[in-house]
Amino acid sequence: MSLVVIVTRDVADRFRGFLASTMLEVAPAVYISPRMNAGVRLRIWKVLSDWHGAEPRGSIVMVWRDMNVTGSVGIENLGSPPRELVEMDGMWLTKRML
Repeated sequence: MSLVVIVTRDVADRFRGFLASTMLEVAPAVYISPRMNAGVRLRIWKVLSDWHGAEPRGSIVMVWRDMNVTGSVGIENLGSPPRELVEMDGMWLTKRML
């Protein structure tokens, strides 16, 4: 289980209502769950992906600890250009995928 953070921007109210029912809203449009397993995280992301596919407005970013990827941070995006972590000269950088 790991910390999961989801940040929304300019999405329909139902996204915010759904996330508020499954996670803690610590600031406007910022949701966290201190201990979420991978199965729950994937189910929540599936709901968000399906809804965003039907109503592609705004953006959603989800981050969580993933020891199998660069920087040990998993990232998923909806609506904004996808990003990935890359290592360059010993530093972690965010690369926008176009």
